[in-house]
Order: sequence, then C-alpha cells, then structure tokens
Amino acid sequence: MSEAPKPGGGIKPDLPFTPVRVAVLTISDTRDEATDTSGQILVERVRTAGHDLGGRVVVRDDIDQIRAQVRSWIDSKTVDAIVTTGGTGLTGRDVTVEALEPLFDKKIDGFSVIFHLVSYATVGLSTLQSRATAGLIDGVFVFCLPGSNGAVKDGWDRVISAQLDSRHKPCNMVELMPRLLER
Repeated sequence: MSEAPKPGGGIKPDLPFTPVRVAVLTISDTRDEATDTSGQILVERVRTAGHDLGGRVVVRDDIDQIRAQVRSWIDSKTVDAIVTTGGTGLTGRDVTVEALEPLFDKKIDGFSVIFHLVSYATVGLSTLQSRATAGLIDGVFVFCLPGSNGAVKDGWDRVISAQLDSRHKPCNMVELMPRLLER
C-alpha cells in the first residue's frame, strides 16, 4: 500500500533569491510604533528573509486611514506586497476587512483557508475569531493578519514567507509579479 501524499514543495536553495519590497501596516487604536510588537515582528522577519522594507506605519482602526495608507503605497509603486496586522477580528472597531476587501481586484481565497489551517494547529477553535484575508490591489499583494504576535508569526512564518520567496517550488507569488497587471 502506498503512503498518502504529503504537501509538496519547498525552498530550493540552489535557485537565485529575488528580494521584494514589503510594507508593514499595523491597524490599532491602542498601539503606536514603540508598543507595536506585532509590527516589529513583521519588520524583523521581512528583513531576515532578505526582503526590502518598503515602509512601516501604524494607523487607527479607521476605514479611511487604512485605505489612504494602502493606496499611498500602491500609488507610489514602491512596494510589491503589504502585510497588515490588526483589525481582522469580530468587534465593532475591527474594520481592516471592510476597508480593504472592496479594493481587491482579486481575492486570494486560499490564503484564508491555509491561514486558518495553520492557526488551528496553534490556537484551536479560537481561529474562528479571525477574518484573515488577502488579495491583489493594482498588482500589489495585500495580506491581512490578526494583531496578535502568534498570528503574525504563524501567518508570516508558515504562509506568506514561502510565497514571497522566489526559490519556493513548485510555484510562488514572486514569479507572478511581472504578469499581475496583464490585460
């Protein structure tokens, strides 16, 4: 009897690495840059992975502020990806999803599925309280993670980092970047 298939792929170290420009946006009514531990974790991981930090900003849980910052980075054409942390929960002040999903040209449905699979292994059924999402806005990848340090680590370490690594096979999001705005 043959073994069940295992998830394939992984980093192929013999291939060249292509750094991408990643911006980090923290959405919080209670944190500033000095107290923003989840944003700092992302910044450190982006740099450790060999990518360029395209910016780091903290904004309030406010639809207009969230959209304005994301739009600013996208319009500047200086970032390839944006990772947000915070505002994906269920409370009345959690508005990241409402701010950004309407801007998505394409939603990356599988991101939420895989994030919840990874998160379930860490926090169990509490993953139901997250509305983590991802999509494309004008050729820029936007990943929306919860605000906890654990969720940021799970999201970056176990999902986003591999897809933003040009050496990940059988495929990765970096190789799609030149074709994202095709018509």
